[in-house]
Amino acid sequence: MKITRVNRDRIACFSLGSNLGDRLAFIRKAGLLLEERAGRRAHMSGMYESPSWGYESDLPYINCCLAVYSQKEPLELMEIALEIEEQMGRRREGKGYGDRVIDIDLLMVENLIINHSLLTLPHPRMSARKFVLLPLAEILPDMRHPVSGMTISRLLERCTDMSAVKPV
Repeated sequence: MKITRVNRDRIACFSLGSNLGDRLAFIRKAGLLLEERAGRRAHMSGMYESPSWGYESDLPYINCCLAVYSQKEPLELMEIALEIEEQMGRRREGKGYGDRVIDIDLLMVENLIINHSLLTLPHPRMSARKFVLLPLAEILPDMRHPVSGMTISRLLERCTDMSAVKPV
């Protein structure tokens, strides 16, 4: 799917996930809030269910990817994502992974590479996560990872994550 730049807008890609409560409703609400605060929707993937990643949980996740046109700077986009998580009831307690009402990750902002104490772009673990690459490849298969230069669809082909990720 081809994305056309609008004015000075950049394409910002987010991963949204939830494994608590009404998962679909939480993801839809987070997507709407991102559109209100971060930028106009370019594309939103379908929903996918997968097991927890990085920790053990009996509660499966629902995930999707959202791409928006935005003129906001990457640190501002990350702050918006964190504010939405907090508004929706996510509490960050300590380090590590855990069950959550909503999880929003800023994956990429076009071809930007950022190594800041508060933000790394592209997301450093996106290439290892099938639950991220599958929905992202659905909406932006030809977008190139700014570090590897590979398309998202090629990253998905090479992904070693064998988790069962299925459409909802």
